[in-house]
Amino acid sequence: MLQFVEAVLKENEMKKQIVMLFLAAGLMIAQSALAAETAPLSTPELKQAIGAGKKNTVVFFINPNGGPCKAQKEILVQLQKDRKGNFNIAYVDAMNQANQKAFYDYGVRSLPTVVVVDGKGKIAKYFPPGIQSYDVLAKTLDSIK
Repeated sequence: MLQFVEAVLKENEMKKQIVMLFLAAGLMIAQSALAAETAPLSTPELKQAIGAGKKNTVVFFINPNGGPCKAQKEILVQLQKDRKGNFNIAYVDAMNQANQKAFYDYGVRSLPTVVVVDGKGKIAKYFPPGIQSYDVLAKTLDSIK
């Protein structure tokens, strides 16, 4: 009986690993599909920031009342200050109903979410939801040609 239980547990663990593998593959496919796509200009602020061209733009999907979003905003503001404004920040506020289309267009379901758009208006990096560190954001911005 013990061998049967161990076999079932092993089988369940393998199934979990297979499901996780498929989920990870799906996320990678979705991110690569978004990469190099033209960034949607769903709000006036996105049109202004991304449409200005020449500069990279960090699109920041934010709930201004949320703790993680406040922490991410501080990181972005400090990075922009240290970089002397060589990139734009476009805030897409979850509390503003007019921004709903932008959330849909970018596939954002959790906050905070950061997307980096290059100076040509193409999505260069789509970060998973959560706080992105100063160093990670700086390296990403540095890597965009």
